[in-house]
Amino acid sequence: MVRVDLGTVGYGEAAEAMRGWVRERQAGAAPDRLFLLEHPPVVTYGRHTPPADLPQDGSLEVVEVDRGGHATYHGPGQLVGYLVMNLRERGPGDVVRWLELALVDALADLGFAAVRRDTPKGADSLVGVWTPEHHKIVSIGMRIRGGVTSHGFALNVDSDLGVYERFTACRLPGVTMTSLARIAAAAGRPAPSMADVRDAVAARLGAA
Repeated sequence: MVRVDLGTVGYGEAAEAMRGWVRERQAGAAPDRLFLLEHPPVVTYGRHTPPADLPQDGSLEVVEVDRGGHATYHGPGQLVGYLVMNLRERGPGDVVRWLELALVDALADLGFAAVRRDTPKGADSLVGVWTPEHHKIVSIGMRIRGGVTSHGFALNVDSDLGVYERFTACRLPGVTMTSLARIAAAAGRPAPSMADVRDAVAARLGAA
């Protein structure tokens, strides 16, 4: 997989580019790629998200998207990773579980304990990555079209956690969202840099 580092990209611009990245991969004109970037503040949501879960005060841009999952925040200090991979060439498998486990390993490499959680039958999805205390640190929402994945994950490195008080994240009322910076501060240790987090994640996803 090829790693592509981008800077801060507006969500609309990234979404349009992603459609092109998917078409290129479907046509065999590009390899599997991992795009690493940040977004200006925005809340994105899937089509099944209840309107009551979204911010009501107009303080955040809100955009409907064509991925799985519910309302998710993106903003400065958060690492966003978009995976554009051909699953037919990689073979069958649960790409979401693979991504969860790779991110758990990446966080372990950085010195942070994390877990994935199975979703009980009939409950709202617990897809993502969590601390052992069940505070959520990574949100995941993906789409597969023509055998090629798009969208991906959002990992809170040093992002503004106050925004989560303005909407219901991931259809999970009462969930505590956290960040590597908050966990590090509680442990009395330095937070990792965004560059270190990018490198750890890329390494575990096999992207170079």
